[in-house]
Amino acid sequence: MKRALIVQGGWEGHDPLRTASLFSEILTAENFSVSISDQLSSFEDEALLQSMDLIVPLWTMGKLENEASTNVGRALESGVGMAGCHGGMCDAFRENTEWQFITGGQWVAHPGNDEVEYRVEFRRGSSLITEGLADFIVKTEQYYLHVDPAVEVLATTRFPIVDGPHAANGPVDMPVVWTKRWGRGKIFYCSLGHQSTVFQIKESRELMRRGFLWAAR
Repeated sequence: MKRALIVQGGWEGHDPLRTASLFSEILTAENFSVSISDQLSSFEDEALLQSMDLIVPLWTMGKLENEASTNVGRALESGVGMAGCHGGMCDAFRENTEWQFITGGQWVAHPGNDEVEYRVEFRRGSSLITEGLADFIVKTEQYYLHVDPAVEVLATTRFPIVDGPHAANGPVDMPVVWTKRWGRGKIFYCSLGHQSTVFQIKESRELMRRGFLWAAR
């Protein structure tokens, strides 16, 4: 049986406890043994991290010491996977650039805030993770991220939808879903997830399920 560690907490506006429960349900159905921690000190326990097949960070706007992020990096380098969503992974630790290097991106804005309606568009043939999934509409925060050019982008959304000074740059396709490698480890990210309810949409829930399975050791 594969083992997964979900580390949840931080800013409660991102519904970490409910999202952790939902992700645990998905993983348990795929025969994972799931541990849920509400302590960032879990990232300080290198032996614990190395014993996992998958790490799922769900911690927005916290502070992670360099030693802890280095432990995560070493676990991934050895083959442990990591998969997460929204600010729980890519707005987790704003001061920790090592974390941002590992995960492949960092949130910087969501013009229009919550309840923006936009399309998630898949890049055809880019990955088995997205095979057979159709583009879909969501109504939630539309993340603008600073993204590592090394990632493999699996889905995008078109900016701008909401007017503002950023619109002067013209239309851009912003990554929504990507994968990345860190040594032997595989990393999956989806920018959806401002509230756990977005994963009631069958496509977004299926994306996370496939991402978990792809990333796991």
